[in-house]
Amino acid sequence: MQFSHSDAIWQAFPELRAGALYADGIDAAADVEEAVASFRAIAGARLAEAQESEFPEIQAWRRGFSRMGLKPTQYRSASEALLRRFRQECVLPRLHPLVDLCNAISLAFAIPVAVFDTKEIAGDLQVRHATGHETYLTFGGQSEHPEPDEVIFADGEGRAHARRWTNRQSGLSAVRETTRSVLIVAEALHAGAGEDTARLVATLAEALARHWPVTVATAALSHASSRFELQA
Repeated sequence: MQFSHSDAIWQAFPELRAGALYADGIDAAADVEEAVASFRAIAGARLAEAQESEFPEIQAWRRGFSRMGLKPTQYRSASEALLRRFRQECVLPRLHPLVDLCNAISLAFAIPVAVFDTKEIAGDLQVRHATGHETYLTFGGQSEHPEPDEVIFADGEGRAHARRWTNRQSGLSAVRETTRSVLIVAEALHAGAGEDTARLVATLAEALARHWPVTVATAALSHASSRFELQA
């Protein structure tokens, strides 16, 4: 299995930097509460100084969404949506230890983090523009078709595992109790994105190793090095 971004995405967003991680050996029994609390504390301290809309990481994604023809206050990157909810409610729902950990790390870095159950991905996964014929399964079980030219995560069978790039994942490959292997992707557009996504992935790899008996592989992705080969 291979994860990549299409050439058209790199050409449209040359500032993009991404980090990817593959982990095998996940289960739903890990206790990540202490780690989650520490990452949330980092986010809380930053939010005490400024709202998320002022963060350069969030502003860069807002500009990116505008370039995709999306209203950035109607469609938010996953990291902005998490930070906004955390600022307003001071808590986030508990879903699965891995998802809770990734959400907390996303809060701390203000960078969107997507988590996919690799068992539900057919063939390769690529961030690319939609043709309009792909299918997308919502968390509620409804089937949709992404708009033509919308940026999606698409697999080899034309199934969209995320819509509007970093806006919303699919219920199809969402982490569940039976999940054992995952692909985790962090993407950023701001100045310093390469260094920050690398730090995020290193932080995540360390946290995974502390909480699960996992085998981990990582990659830093740019236009010059744009593909991640997974042994999934």
